[in-house]
Amino acid sequence: MKTELTELPLDQVRTLLAVVDEGTFDAAAAALHVTPSAVSQRVKALEQRTGRVLLVRTKPVRATESGEVVVRFARQLARLERDARAELGMSAAGEPTRVSIAVNADSLATWFLGALTRVPEEPPLCFELRREDESRTATLLREGLVMAAVTSSPDAVAGCSVRPLGRMRYLAAASPEFAERHLGGPLRDALVRAPVVSFDRSDDLQDGFVRRLRRGPTGASAVRHHVPTSEGFLTSVVAGLGWGMIPEVQAGPLLGEGRLVQLAPGRPVDVPLYWQQWKLDSPALVAVTEAVTATAGEALRR
Repeated sequence: MKTELTELPLDQVRTLLAVVDEGTFDAAAAALHVTPSAVSQRVKALEQRTGRVLLVRTKPVRATESGEVVVRFARQLARLERDARAELGMSAAGEPTRVSIAVNADSLATWFLGALTRVPEEPPLCFELRREDESRTATLLREGLVMAAVTSSPDAVAGCSVRPLGRMRYLAAASPEFAERHLGGPLRDALVRAPVVSFDRSDDLQDGFVRRLRRGPTGASAVRHHVPTSEGFLTSVVAGLGWGMIPEVQAGPLLGEGRLVQLAPGRPVDVPLYWQQWKLDSPALVAVTEAVTATAGEALRR
C-alpha cells in the first residue's frame, strides 16, 4: 500500500469495515447512523488515499485483496480499542472479551475444546469458533474474520505470527465387516473400488493415502460418502458405510474394542498443525495462545 496504515483516517477505515460486515452501503449507513451518501464518500476517499480499489460493488459487497488488508487492520484496531477500554476501566462491568478462532473439525472434536477450558476465567472471555478445514483456516485470518487459527500452513499470513503445534496422526480404518466384504486381496487395489467416507469435496486425505500406497495418480473410489462432521465421519466408518482416515486419538479405543480394524499398520498419515494469530499485544489473545499451545503439546505428536 502506498500509504502507511497509521495515516489512514479512522472514520474511513471503520466505514469500510461496516460496509463489508453489513453487506451493502445502505445497511452500513444504518449501522453507523449516517447517510448512504456519507458512506460512499468515505469509501471513495479511502480508495483515493490508498490508490487501490478496496471493494467489489456486488450484492453483498466484498473486499478486494487490498481491501482485506484494510479490513484486517480495522478489526485489529477495534480489538486494541476494546483492550484499552478494559484496562482503563471504561468497559461495562463484567463485559466479556470476544475471541474469534478458526479451527478444523478434527481438532475441535478431539483436543481443542480442552485447551479453552484452561484459559483463566478472569477477565471473562467469549469464544467465537469457526469450523473450517485446516488448509483453509488461514483464509479467514487473511480476511480479518478471525484473530487466530489452527492451520496446516507454516507460512504466516501478513500481520500474523505462526508457531508449530504438533502433528495430528490419522489411521486408515474400517469396520471388520466392511473390511471382510470389500477389502479382500491386495489393499492397494481394493481401495480403488471400495466405498470411502470423505469429510467434504475438498477432503484429500483418503485420496492422498491411496496415491501413496499405489505410488501413482489413482485415488480412492468414486463411490464416496460426504459426512461433514468429525463425529459423523467416525460414526459412518464404524457403521460400515465406508473406510476412512480416522484421527489416532479417536481410532485407538475403537481398535481396542474390535469395532474398527486398521487397514495399513505402520502407514499412518501425519498432518502438521500450526497456530497463527494476529501480532497484537492483547491479553486475551496471549491467554488463549498459552492454553492452546500447552494443550497441543500434550495431545499432538511432536
